[in-house]
Order: sequence, then C-alpha cells, then structure tokens
Amino acid sequence: MATNKFDITILTDSRYVDPADRDWYVDNLLKEDNLVREALEKKGLSVWRTNWDNSEFDWTETKAVIFRSTWDYFYRIDEFTRWLKLVSKMTRLLNPLEQIMWNLDKHYLRALESKGINIPPTEIIEAGDSRSLQELTECLGWNEVVLKPAISGAARHTYSLNPATVSEHEDTYRELIATESMLIQPFQQNIINKGEMAYMVFAGKYSHAVLKLAKKGDFRVQDDFGGTVEQYNPSEEEIQFAEQAVLACDPIPIYARVDIIIDNEGGLAVTELELIEPELWFRLHTPAAEQLAEAIIKTF
Repeated sequence: MATNKFDITILTDSRYVDPADRDWYVDNLLKEDNLVREALEKKGLSVWRTNWDNSEFDWTETKAVIFRSTWDYFYRIDEFTRWLKLVSKMTRLLNPLEQIMWNLDKHYLRALESKGINIPPTEIIEAGDSRSLQELTECLGWNEVVLKPAISGAARHTYSLNPATVSEHEDTYRELIATESMLIQPFQQNIINKGEMAYMVFAGKYSHAVLKLAKKGDFRVQDDFGGTVEQYNPSEEEIQFAEQAVLACDPIPIYARVDIIIDNEGGLAVTELELIEPELWFRLHTPAAEQLAEAIIKTF
C-alpha cells in the first residue's frame, strides 16, 4: 500500500469538492481553501484536497489532514465521530483527535470557565431531562434566553426565547432533549448592540480579527441568516483575552477561532472556541494563511 503520497490533505465536504453551482458563499469558501493550499505549497508541502467522507481515498497516503470546510459534520455527527476515530489511526489530524472530540461538544465551555476564562452564564441540560422548557426557564429566572444544542454548527436549532414564546418551542425542545444535551444562556444584548468579535489565533498567537453583525431583527450573526462580517481592530486587552482562552487548551491548538462578546455585565466573554473547522477569514487578512502554514510546518 502506497504511503505519504501527500504531506497534507485539506478536508472539505462533498458539496464543495468541485461545485457546479457557484455563488458568493461557495466562492469565498473556495478562495479560503485555496489560500491555505498556496501557503502550504510555498512551504514545500505537497497538498491534496478532498471531502472527509471520501471512501475511495486511502488515508494512509497523506501524512496529515487539516479540517477546513467540513460543514456538514454537525448534521452527521455519529458518522463523523466514527470516521474521526478510524482515520486518526491512519494519519495525523490537525487539530488532534482528542482536541476535536473535546471541542465537538459545548460542554467544553465549562472546562474553560474552570480555568478562569469568562463565559456567559450557562446551564447545560443533559439528554433525557424530563423537565419542560417552561419549568427550566422559570427556575433559571432569566427573562430572555438563548437555547442551543451542545453539539451544533451554523446556528442549528438556536432560538431566542422569552416568557411569551417559550411554549411555541416546547415540542421542538422535547424532541431535541430526548437525544442530545442543550444549553440555555441569558440573552446577551450586546450581540445586537455591538456584534460578536472573532479572533484568529495560530499556535497560541493572535493573527487578526473580524466583527460579525446580525441583520436587523435577528440575533444570529452567521451569514446563513443574513449576518455580515467586517474587519476589526481589537484592543490589547481583547487580544490577550483571546490568547488566554487558547492557551487554556492542552495541547495548544495549531489553529483556533475565539468568538467573544461584551457580556451583559460589560466584560469580555467567550461564546465559542472553534478548533475543528472554523471559518478563519483568510480573504480579509491573507498573511494569516502564511501563519497557519508556518504553525503546521513546525509540527512536521
């Protein structure tokens, strides 16, 4: 069996290997992946790109794989985790398997909090909990809340609730909590007022940042829901906070995106730490692709 045909393989999902239909979303995705590929090739690495579930690809032929646009995994989580465990025995995962498994589930927010990283107040409801959504929100005493799955992406089943709308989501909640854990957090007003900042960090060092803004009338900043992104110049305090969140991980991830808000108390708070396949906005700061390549080459 042939081995090490490629130094590194960039992972996407099957929709984006050779898409026939192109729009701004797909064009941005392909540009990002291509910037990573070019940066790696400039370092002298041989690079391939394919979908993570490519059953015809021999994973022993690549020294390592890097997750970039595998944006269907959260709809196929059981299949994805089985694949992760299998392929990790055949090649090296960037970031490593243990870190990916940890980061798949937003229980990791508790681990960050235990290491002194501020997060929004978070109640984790474990799968199978018998309490109604009405009971939970009344017990917590938060007037406006956000409900989301512990394992999710692209704002899947993420809802903003208040006492007048809780009952409308009871059936959906009962269906979800039967098989998966959920998070409830007090609604963070500054997501609407100031947006959410995303900080890109490579090998523990800050690279660049963007500001994600929800469209008027929504709170979800993802472009799937009409959100927009612009370049952002953070303060030194913000940079240090983002780096501290990454340095709380063991090992230090090769790449990370730290999503941060100004919480309801006026402090910096990590909403998500993305270590699997985060959008990293290389197109807004192309030197960052070189930073990623440099971080990777040091591990070879």
